[in-house]
Amino acid sequence: MKMDVKKMVTMAMLASVSILLMYLVRFPIFPAAPFLEYDMADVPILIGTFLFGPVSGLVLTIIVSIIQAMTVSASSTWIGAVMHIFATGSFVLVAGGIYHKIKTRKSAVLSLILGSLAMTLAMIPLNLIFTVRFLGAPREVVLAMLLPTIIPFNLIKAAANSIITFSVYKTVARVLRLQIAEKKNQEASPTYPA
Repeated sequence: MKMDVKKMVTMAMLASVSILLMYLVRFPIFPAAPFLEYDMADVPILIGTFLFGPVSGLVLTIIVSIIQAMTVSASSTWIGAVMHIFATGSFVLVAGGIYHKIKTRKSAVLSLILGSLAMTLAMIPLNLIFTVRFLGAPREVVLAMLLPTIIPFNLIKAAANSIITFSVYKTVARVLRLQIAEKKNQEASPTYPA
């Protein structure tokens, strides 16, 4: 039961960091499409996915997407939240599924590569459905943007977030695991006042 509380607290912290990063780090990659902004919000979600598994990563994605849609990305309304849930959700399910079964550096790299590809592929139909149907963009315009803009943007964003996640994961995981171990030690041998 106490581990469940620790997990919930850790996930809440990761969700908070994700929202903070989206607020602080946002910039367009392609001048021709300034509405496509890079952000680091997926990094804490991926760290949570590697720590706790793909289902926890999906829960984090849903929570962060809903909060982002109501705060930082309010202009994207529910459409942005749904697209983020499907895009990042496909990333964490693929990457988390692979890494949760085989926890090695090679599998981490493979999981992040395949997760990046899954997210990029997921964004093709999502843009053709949501951007056309709900945002009113002509289908021909979206189709024309796929190869030069939308696909490269999602590959760059996913690759950058994968590299950052791979670079910081071990350190972050070590810190979080040390906190868990320290808590266990305190419970096993409590200190009494003199």
